Amino acid sequence: MDEWEINKPLGQCHGTERKIEYGEEYFAALIETEEGLQRQDFCADYWASQKPDVFCYWKTRLPEPGQKRQLFVDDQMLMAFFERLGKETEQEKINFRFVLALILMRKRILKYDETKTVDDQELWRLRIVGEKQIVEVINPHLDEEQIEQLSSQIGEILQTDL
Repeated sequence: MDEWEINKPLGQCHGTERKIEYGEEYFAALIETEEGLQRQDFCADYWASQKPDVFCYWKTRLPEPGQKRQLFVDDQMLMAFFERLGKETEQEKINFRFVLALILMRKRILKYDETKTVDDQELWRLRIVGEKQIVEVINPHLDEEQIEQLSSQIGEILQTDL
């Protein structure tokens, strides 16, 4: 498994290099690069005028020093990110989506339905709780250490504890 290098927020707009001030709203985004998904932050003014091409994004606020970190990403955003990864074929994105599925199952947003094998790939069929819709996710057979590492990286990207 390739390890992702997830950069922590720098408190700076990637587009203008202007410092993002404490308490200021900004947009955090995942950008597809040759190295994989990387996080970049953008001030609201830059976002409004230049909205960059991103894989996914969320709006947040830079906390004051010493302020307890808040949950910046809600369940709806996690589910949208999960769905967006559904058509991806790169192994790191398949791994990432699988770990997101585990997180969404733990949050009781997805519920395991069954396993099936298609073209030598194990697929988990998951039901979106409260809906009849079924989604499928490839089980990449990650070991516990790989799952822990990806969970940690997802938390770093999204600035939250998952």
